[in-house]
Amino acid sequence: MADLLVKLYELPPLEPSLTALQAEGIAVRRALAAEKYLVIAWIGQHFWPHWQSECEAAFGHQPVSCFVAVGGGELLGFACYDVTRKGFFGPTGVAEAARGRGIGKALLLMCLHSMWIEGYGYAIIGGAGPIDFYRQAVGAIEIPGSTPGVYRGLLGVDAT
Repeated sequence: MADLLVKLYELPPLEPSLTALQAEGIAVRRALAAEKYLVIAWIGQHFWPHWQSECEAAFGHQPVSCFVAVGGGELLGFACYDVTRKGFFGPTGVAEAARGRGIGKALLLMCLHSMWIEGYGYAIIGGAGPIDFYRQAVGAIEIPGSTPGVYRGLLGVDAT
């Protein structure tokens, strides 16, 4: 999977995504350090184990570079940045039952807007899965020759 590049100075506004989710009783916010064990365990239940390690790194930053979507007292999704490398967005994931409601886009925008505020001009989405989603959501473009990029030689992954 290729890496994608996003211009942070041309991001869509964040508020419409947050407002739509708030109307459904879903909050998207920065994760709290006290929630680390819950978020890491949830990622382990729903996603790739490597993402647990990356998310743990997000909890070591000040401010924490992990955002969560919460509804009905349950974790519905997460997104991190600056964990694989500085300037990288991801990992991110939304619970299967909660997909299609705009949660992934809101988490993406929260992270990217935070990166802009912190001084980044561009973000890289590493090893992007749903490329069309990122193109439509934030105008991401593919970085030629970026497969496998910084993930080359990642332990526990079949290199073929």
